[in-house]
Amino acid sequence: MVEQKKILVRGVNWIGDAVMSAPALWAVKRAFPDADLTLLVNPVVAPLFEKDPHIAALIEYSQTFRTLSGRLRLAARLKSENFTTAVLLQNAFDAALIAWLARIDKRIGYKRDGRGILLTKGIPITGETLRLHHVRYYLNMLNLAGFTAPYRLPWIYLTAGERAAALGRQAHLKRPVIGINPGAAFGSAKRWAPERFARLIERIIREKGGSAVLFGSPKDIEISAAICGLIDPELLAADTFLDLTGKTGVRDLCASIAACDLMITNDSGPMHIGYAVATAVLAIFGSTAPWLTGPPEIPVHSEFAYRHRVLRKNLICSPCFKRTCPYGHLRCMMDISADEVFNETDILLGQRKAVFFDRDGTLCDDAHYLNSFDGFRPYAGLDRLRALSDKGFLLIGISNQSGIGRGIVDEEFVQALHQVFIDKYGFDDFYYCRHVPGDNCACRKPSPGMLLRARAEHAIDLKNSVFVGDKDVDMETALAVGATPIFMRTKKHKLSIPGVRQIDTLDELHDIIV
Repeated sequence: MVEQKKILVRGVNWIGDAVMSAPALWAVKRAFPDADLTLLVNPVVAPLFEKDPHIAALIEYSQTFRTLSGRLRLAARLKSENFTTAVLLQNAFDAALIAWLARIDKRIGYKRDGRGILLTKGIPITGETLRLHHVRYYLNMLNLAGFTAPYRLPWIYLTAGERAAALGRQAHLKRPVIGINPGAAFGSAKRWAPERFARLIERIIREKGGSAVLFGSPKDIEISAAICGLIDPELLAADTFLDLTGKTGVRDLCASIAACDLMITNDSGPMHIGYAVATAVLAIFGSTAPWLTGPPEIPVHSEFAYRHRVLRKNLICSPCFKRTCPYGHLRCMMDISADEVFNETDILLGQRKAVFFDRDGTLCDDAHYLNSFDGFRPYAGLDRLRALSDKGFLLIGISNQSGIGRGIVDEEFVQALHQVFIDKYGFDDFYYCRHVPGDNCACRKPSPGMLLRARAEHAIDLKNSVFVGDKDVDMETALAVGATPIFMRTKKHKLSIPGVRQIDTLDELHDIIV
C-alpha cells in the first residue's frame, strides 16, 4: 500500500498577504492532488480558509507556540503528523526552523532571513523577485521549485448561505450600498483622513441616494467614531448608514463586503477581501505601491472578474513604505480629495439590468452533454426574448459545461452554439464553466463566479437583475448575489427552495419581469 502524502503549508500572518497567497496554496494542491493539505497559519487569518476545499486541515499558530518551549511542542505535533513536504509561504526564519525541528523531509521556501541552511530547496531572491506583485511573488517561488503554478486571481470561498445572509442584513439599506474601510493595520501613512471619509459618505447619501457601511476591526473603533462625529447627524439614519466596526468576525466581514455594491478602502486587509469576493474596489494608496500589493490584474478566461480603480498621487516621496509619514505632511494621502474619490464611483457602480438564463432545460432541451447541433432543441418563446432587450435588459447565458472538462463535449461546439444565441436570439453574452466539480473553481454554479464576471464586464446591477433556471443550483446562484430567481418547471427537476416564482414557458417572462 502506497503511503498517503501529507503536505504542510506554512501560511502568512496578515489578512492581505493571506488572500494574495491563496493561488499558491491551490497550486500546491494541484501538484499533489491525492495528498492531504494542512495549512499552519495565524489564527487571525485562519477563517479565510475555513471553507476552502483544497485544505484538509487547519492548524492555528497561536500565541502558545511563540515561545521556545511552544515551538518545540508544535514541532513535535507536526512530526507526529508525518508530513512529507513543507511549503513555506511565510518568509520568516521561524517557519523554516519549525519545519526543520519537525523533521519534515522536504522543506521548500524562499532563501531569505538567513534560513537557507534549514531548507532542502531554497529559492533565491533577486531584485526582479521583489518587484513582483505579491500574488505572483508566491507563485514564482513554486514555479522555480518545479511546480506548475499558473497565475490566478485569489478567491475566498463563501457559501451561498453566507452570501445570502449578508445580503439579508443589508436589505434595509438604500442602494447603492457602498462599503467604507478607513483603517489600515500597518500604520497611519496608509490611512486617508477621517474628514475626507466623512465628506465622501455625505455625498454618497445625499447625491447618490445610497448608503454607507463602515467596516473595521476593534482597533479601528476610534477612527470610525471620528468619522461618525464629522457626518451630518441627519444622514446617520437606519436606512443610510451602518457601522459594523469591531462587530464582524472575518467570515462575516467577507460576506458583508461581498454584499456591497462597491468597496472604498485604504490599502488594507479588507481591500484584498474586496476583490477576492469580486466586489468592485476603489483603493486609495499613499505610502505603498499598488503594483506590489494593489488589486491584481484579471487574467484572460478568469473564473470571475471585478471592477477596480486605484487613486494615488505620483509624488517623489511615494511610495516610502513607512508606517508614518517621515516628512510629517502625508501629502500622498492629503492630496487626494473627497471629490476625486466620489467622482470615481460612477465608473465602478454597475447600473444596467440583466436577465440571466441557464441553458439546458431553460432555453433548450436538456440533451445531457449536448455536443452537436443535431440535438439542439430550442424552446418556444426563445425568439421572443428580444422584447426584454427593448425594455433595457441585457440577455446573458450562464451554463455549467463540465462535459468539456470530462472530455466528452467539444469546447468549440459550445462556443459555436452560444454564438447562435447571440446572433439569432439577441443575447448579449454567454458564459460557461468548463470545469468538473473536483476542480473547485469559482465559476461552477452554485458558485457565482460567472455572474460576477458578467457584472464586471457589462456594468450590471445584479440586485436589479433576474436569473431564470430549471435547477436548485440556479436559484442558489441567484440568491447568493441578490438577483431575483425564477424557476422554469420541467419534468427533470423539482424546486426545493421556498418562495421562488415559477414559470412553465419562456413566454411568461415578459409580463413577470417588465
